[in-house]
Amino acid sequence: MRIDILTVVPESLVSFLNTSIPARAQKKGLVEIHLHNLRDYSSNAYKQVDDYPFGGGAGMVMMMEPIVSCIEKLQAERNYDEIIYMCPDGETLNQKSANGLSLKGNLVILCGHYKGVDERVREHFITKEISIGDYVLSGGELAACVLSDAIIRLIPGVISDEESALSDSFQDDLLAPPVYTRPSEFRGWKVPDVLLSGHAKNIDNWRYEQALERTKLRRPDLLE
Repeated sequence: MRIDILTVVPESLVSFLNTSIPARAQKKGLVEIHLHNLRDYSSNAYKQVDDYPFGGGAGMVMMMEPIVSCIEKLQAERNYDEIIYMCPDGETLNQKSANGLSLKGNLVILCGHYKGVDERVREHFITKEISIGDYVLSGGELAACVLSDAIIRLIPGVISDEESALSDSFQDDLLAPPVYTRPSEFRGWKVPDVLLSGHAKNIDNWRYEQALERTKLRRPDLLE
């Protein structure tokens, strides 16, 4: 998979994308992540990428030219399955959409900034709009990191134990059950006996029951 991220502050993504799971995926050659500074695509002498909104109002708007120039350059080099815009009013990211995107080959992720992008970019270039929650960030860079991580960890071979990703919360519309590790008793607090029994079927049943109960209590909407 190849992920191209378009941003006005590429330095804010470097640390995250070069550590932990994303770094491992890149070292294994399973994922390529390329950062593109939109200022490099500005024809303005000052590398301007934003301007005042037509009609007045507070804030600045990301200009079309740098974004379109970058996207079209990338499209001339390869085909992209999706051009994604990270924005507060997009569809809310969930496990199902992450699963689907993990099967794609090439993705572009555009990070919003300021008051957002010129609407014509959304109308003519964006194929999918994604939000990570009902709140506003200073820019889409953190959201792009969240999306990238959610996708990358699902690619076969990235996580050593692939079953781990398949048993995460939301994969089967349930929250994950409680988990425990050594010691089996600490300050009198004990691990449930069933997990120490070695009886695989009983353990699976217990985990399903716990996942169902936890989902009923914390996220009943998932069961609707």
